[in-house]
Amino acid sequence: MDNPGLQAGDAGNYNATNEQRTSNDGTWKNDPNAVSQMELVDDGDENKERGNWSNKADYILSCIGYAVGLGNVWRFPYLAYENGGGAFLIPYIVMLVFAGLPIFLLETSLGQFASQGPIRVWRCLPLLQGIGYTQVMASALVGIYYNCIIAYTLFYLFSSFTSDLPWRTCNNTWNTGDCVESFSLKNWTGNISSRVSPSSEYFDRYMLTRSSGIDEPVTVKWELALCLLLAWIVVYFSLIKGIKSSGKVVYFTATFPYVVLFILLIRGATLEGALEGIRFFIVPEWSKIANAKVWKDAAAQIFFSLSAAWGGLLTLASYNKFKNNTIHDTLIVALTNCATSVFAGFVIFSILGHMALKLGVTVPEVAKSGFGLAFVAYPEALTLLPVSPLWAIIFFLMLFTLGLDSQFTIVETVATAICDGWPKLLWKKKWLVMLGISVVCYLLAMPCLTHAGIYHVNLIDSYAGVYPLIIVAIIECIGISYLYGLKRFCKDIAMMAGSQPNYYWQANWAFITPALLTFVLIFSFVFHEDVSYGPIQYPGWALALGYLILVFCAIWIPGVAVYWLIVTPGTFMERLRKVTTPTDTWGPHLPKHRDERYANMADPSAGIGDKYTPGDGTKC
Repeated sequence: MDNPGLQAGDAGNYNATNEQRTSNDGTWKNDPNAVSQMELVDDGDENKERGNWSNKADYILSCIGYAVGLGNVWRFPYLAYENGGGAFLIPYIVMLVFAGLPIFLLETSLGQFASQGPIRVWRCLPLLQGIGYTQVMASALVGIYYNCIIAYTLFYLFSSFTSDLPWRTCNNTWNTGDCVESFSLKNWTGNISSRVSPSSEYFDRYMLTRSSGIDEPVTVKWELALCLLLAWIVVYFSLIKGIKSSGKVVYFTATFPYVVLFILLIRGATLEGALEGIRFFIVPEWSKIANAKVWKDAAAQIFFSLSAAWGGLLTLASYNKFKNNTIHDTLIVALTNCATSVFAGFVIFSILGHMALKLGVTVPEVAKSGFGLAFVAYPEALTLLPVSPLWAIIFFLMLFTLGLDSQFTIVETVATAICDGWPKLLWKKKWLVMLGISVVCYLLAMPCLTHAGIYHVNLIDSYAGVYPLIIVAIIECIGISYLYGLKRFCKDIAMMAGSQPNYYWQANWAFITPALLTFVLIFSFVFHEDVSYGPIQYPGWALALGYLILVFCAIWIPGVAVYWLIVTPGTFMERLRKVTTPTDTWGPHLPKHRDERYANMADPSAGIGDKYTPGDGTKC
């Protein structure tokens, strides 16, 4: 190591050379940038290099905003209805208890303990540092298309500022002869299966101008390009000062959706037919619990709803103060997220029940998933409400803020990983890093804005946001439990929270969680079906591209492991021992937080951008 290790001194102080000897208040002597411990308390930041959350509420709301996203509104309600209604809550809760919560606590504890992002935090286990790269790459790819979905919400939001919603009638230039208006459907004698709603044609033929397949991109739709530009401008200026600015923005973006959902629930519950819709959502079909697909869907929903294994939780927690209780935070955020999903289900299905009654059809015929629920079924339902443009504005503003919270953390994850790599060079220029990320991601999103854009969005979502993250979560549990050491990890958490995690957490990390996620992974591979967009199948080259996206995200895990085994000196067994041992720079970022186990820790500012090598195997 190029950086000398710190030697343990008395009363928790750490001594290096005479020029760097620490004083009793925890500052470095002869350092022009030194700040006393009293000043750290006064300005609220312990970590002068990276900064901290201004207060606990900023962090909690950011975590809630990251976890609670568009999927809570358009994915969970439909999954619950499709997989047994109220009975779905049983596997959902089981997966929350034995998969969601353990991964959430593991990642937030790692990030907070070392005050590092998703790449440098794996100094605790260099062999698995590829996990961090996989998380960053997956987040970057998702960040490219996720902001396109946010651009969709802006397109609908701007279109709602009118006296009559444009997707209410079939009297528009983009409508076809198959279009049937909702208010004339009862008098329509045709087959319900051949009917095309105005909202469906508005989404496909006007906003997307969707081509017949991914191999017919045509041109970029300039209206969506402008909406995406606005979305990236909002994201950039919300993150320009890092967590100091995003931590304040989330006070609105994380709470506004709850206000809207509450208003919509009151409105929906007073509509005729609402109870019929809610009945479809919650009435249990106990027979479906025996279906393995239901358990797989529950695990997938919990896993992705909590945003575990993306690297975002590590990033958010890395800005916490060291003595924060991550266990309490885990319970608060996870339970809030799951309660939001159930709450959103009541909102959505109360209005879908009214919609079914008005159209003279059953609830299953109007209940759709994904884009179909957010941009087809729900806009159509809004046309049936009094003063429909007002409700449309409120609804799409809610979707916009829901998406922004998640996008903030996705971009912050990538930026933090880059800045952590070269901290002395980039942390003071983080605004420039954010600008670079925003510009590059905007340009890379151009294929998603063509007439075939929705196919690209669907393809990236299917391959970048599923398998790599399940693999990451499994390896995280196994690596921390059996290579880093479960007892060591529990002692690390005790340094922060004041007590060690109980046997529930330990049993999950070591056995239950990796076993459950392995089942989900195997089941997903065994019953894997090639991705499609509705009835439209992807050509072979597009499917190959999807698999390349998957490989591109996951290849970093074995690739980085092999790299460290090659560059580390010694025999194979010596190299293996070194890369499965924490480096000399692993531990709490600030000297005042280190105990005797981390007394000889080297300067944590050394890392990816410096001459960084694994430890010698004698640490801890």
